[in-house]
Amino acid sequence: MVHKRLPIMIGFALFTLVSCNNGANKSDNPFLAEYKTLHKTPPFDKIKHEHYAPAIDVAMEETRKAVDEIIANTEEPTFENTIVALEFSSGRLEDINNVLFNLNQAETDTVLQKIIREVAPKLTDFSNDIRLNENLFKKVKAVYDKRESLNLNTEQVMLLEKSYKGFSRNGANLDSVSKEKYRAVTRELAELSLKFDENVLAETNSFNLHLTNKDELAGLPESLVKAAEMVAKQKGKEGWIITLDYPMYGPFMKFSERRDLREKIYRAMGSRGFKGNEYDNSAIVLRIAELRLQIANLLGYPTYAHYVLEERMAEAPDKVLPFLNKLADASKPHTTKEVAEVQQIAKQLGAKHNLEKWDWGYYAEKLKVKKFNFDEEALKPYFKLENVKEGIFALATKLYGITFVKTNKVPVYHSDVETYEVMDKDGKFLSVLYLDFFPRQGKSGGAWMTSFRLQYVDQKGENIRPLVSVVTSFTKPTDSAPSLLTFDEYNTLLHEFGHALHGMLANSTYSSLSGTSVYRDFVELPSQIMENWAVEKEFLDMFAVHYQTGEKIPQEMVQTIIDSQNFLAGYTSMRQISFGIIDMAWHSITEPYSGKLIDFENSVMAKSEVLPLVAGTAMSPAFSHIFAGGYAAGYYSYKWAEVLDADAYSVFKTNGIFDQKTAQSFRDNILSKGGTEHPMELYKRFRGQEPTIDALLERSGLKN
Repeated sequence: MVHKRLPIMIGFALFTLVSCNNGANKSDNPFLAEYKTLHKTPPFDKIKHEHYAPAIDVAMEETRKAVDEIIANTEEPTFENTIVALEFSSGRLEDINNVLFNLNQAETDTVLQKIIREVAPKLTDFSNDIRLNENLFKKVKAVYDKRESLNLNTEQVMLLEKSYKGFSRNGANLDSVSKEKYRAVTRELAELSLKFDENVLAETNSFNLHLTNKDELAGLPESLVKAAEMVAKQKGKEGWIITLDYPMYGPFMKFSERRDLREKIYRAMGSRGFKGNEYDNSAIVLRIAELRLQIANLLGYPTYAHYVLEERMAEAPDKVLPFLNKLADASKPHTTKEVAEVQQIAKQLGAKHNLEKWDWGYYAEKLKVKKFNFDEEALKPYFKLENVKEGIFALATKLYGITFVKTNKVPVYHSDVETYEVMDKDGKFLSVLYLDFFPRQGKSGGAWMTSFRLQYVDQKGENIRPLVSVVTSFTKPTDSAPSLLTFDEYNTLLHEFGHALHGMLANSTYSSLSGTSVYRDFVELPSQIMENWAVEKEFLDMFAVHYQTGEKIPQEMVQTIIDSQNFLAGYTSMRQISFGIIDMAWHSITEPYSGKLIDFENSVMAKSEVLPLVAGTAMSPAFSHIFAGGYAAGYYSYKWAEVLDADAYSVFKTNGIFDQKTAQSFRDNILSKGGTEHPMELYKRFRGQEPTIDALLERSGLKN
């Protein structure tokens, strides 16, 4: 997942804390001076909460002054004096923004959350002041209208089009009354998205399954028991504590023999934001959907999905829905068969009940072991986190010639964070890479890639290199064992590192077109293609050794992974499709929905549900991807990108999985280009043709 960045121009703003006199002193505020750090990285060791508000005020004033100068320029509007000048008008504000909002996900607290709640509406207002400025838009439109005669290169054309659409798709063509309505709606949306995220984090952090009897540990792997014991100690408790952090939740659902406890923790996870308490997101979901519809209607679109998809490879809902339905039709027969198989093994193991959602992981794991002799715990010793990291680094070196040098000279925002200087094959500096692996109280769950600075070429001609971060939630080392990854976690790190490569290898002129600044249904290609190397023995032999014996991962174990890759492929595919369906449903409404959230959700997802619904649980109130994370009307993109990555990886399979010529083509045509051209043109330049769905269906075992 690429985490949503919040630069000034997309509607989220910053804020002001009152009475922050210390931070207002320019000499004391690190945001208001040139960073004296290695590669001008954020000086996290000096940044304090009280610095944000006054720095944002100064940065907004700088941006406002730069915009006023563009408007006041009496010369004829040109690409340089209008479009490029606007591109560089908000550099400091974006730098502060990137630090503030990224830390709110990775290292937040109640003070930082309060700051952001206060700053979000202010930033939204500021962004709207720019986007709705008639005099500024006239200048941008004047350049856009004569674009055919300007002799611009491909990237300049894309910047001009993106700049113009940035205004027109954000209300610049509206009348004065509609503009005020747009301002109010976007302001409220900014506040609600932040509140949604805060509520999910609060619900996640508030749940602890406190186990005090050894009988309650039945079936749990020793690694999970040790981790639960460590959490209990940290919280000053005896016994063991299981949290909703996925490194604990996932294994517990797979291995716990205590059905009552599986049900308890499942209901806790499934009811986040849906308990009718102060953290309930139900009303927020309905309101966000309604406000997004209002934005679409104001701008002349029938639904929010139409508005979003205009700027995606899919282009319109009438392409997304058939795509999802085609995948669902291919997945459904396999799903039905798989559910029957899991139910059968449950009965063989003595279950006298039909499968419920808290049974699925447990009995699916039993079936996986029976069919493939797949033992997740036996695999983990071969996936020591340090070894996996070095292996992925080595893969990047083999493919692209880049190297990674650990450094302690870059300030970090938490002691868990590691930093690396990334160097190109010619020895030139490429990027700083931050790695933040472990869960903690102030960190959102899941995994993502983000940036503290995008790559661009400044106005002096210097190529400013990016600052890229990969954030995950892997199990921390214990006193007796290092951090050992499940195969899924190893796959996750490959995925996020693919996003990181997209950021680190960026080579654009303009930051707004750099790296992962691409269509949402294209951004997952660089990440998902990396997952293809996960089961290649030639790659695994580079790093996958038993952390105690040094033995390479056995071929038969790798074959087991390969054989089991399409295990429950129908169910897995249908589950992902269901997420895309509910996302499209919320953003395809043509009238505000006034009923109960759960009724809407159940009716939409009925055709993709294969297990009984669980009263008191709902997906939407904790679906941060679409209500707080930038994937609204875009969750289908994970499946869309699977089509791209399956098709693209076939080139590596044909030419060799480490073939440097193929890798260089992928770098030149995909990774380095960012959003400088239409993604289909970039893809065809690499692949030689448009992708088809066949490669995905064949790889997944879903092709009939």
